[in-house]
Amino acid sequence: MPLNLRLPIVLALVAGCAGVLLPSASAQQPKQYDYRVLATNRTSTAEKEMNEAAQAGYVFAAVMGGETSFGGSEVVVVMVKDPDLGPAQARSYRLLATSRTSTMQKEMHQLGAEGFDYKGQTVFSSTFGGKEVVVIMERPQGEPAQRYEFKLLAASRTSTMQKELREAGEAGFRLVGMTVGKTSIGGSEVVSILRKGAE
Repeated sequence: MPLNLRLPIVLALVAGCAGVLLPSASAQQPKQYDYRVLATNRTSTAEKEMNEAAQAGYVFAAVMGGETSFGGSEVVVVMVKDPDLGPAQARSYRLLATSRTSTMQKEMHQLGAEGFDYKGQTVFSSTFGGKEVVVIMERPQGEPAQRYEFKLLAASRTSTMQKELREAGEAGFRLVGMTVGKTSIGGSEVVSILRKGAE
């Protein structure tokens, strides 16, 4: 083969091998997640801190209520900056806490009509309300928001929960969250939250 034809082939092979042997810059840079942990025994404080974190680009990741070794009975919320989400759109958060199912459903219904969606729930012992169910709601800012309708079910018997869930499902509600715990709503109960798009 003439030299002037072999040289481009050799150069192409060398470049190909270099591409295999040398990882790309993106392969050398693993994804990084930035977390912020919020812990308080007051839901109003947690809501304020969540909205402050949201303004700094964090979004809700997880929530749990219970006894911590550093603050007693608290609501612990984890916020994250997720590279998969790209630049995080600003969000607004609301925390609802009550020991009455009817009150929680009413408040969730009102927020759902404003475009807030369910993100998480837990049970904890507050310093002012005893055993309470805590629900976190989220709404994107700066765009028309989808409206939602919510239904809360609380039962201490699985047969009752089965019946109520089936009826809600037939009405178009989808289960989005469930908490098992001893609440002042009705003792040891399963508290289920269901959602459907508002008409």
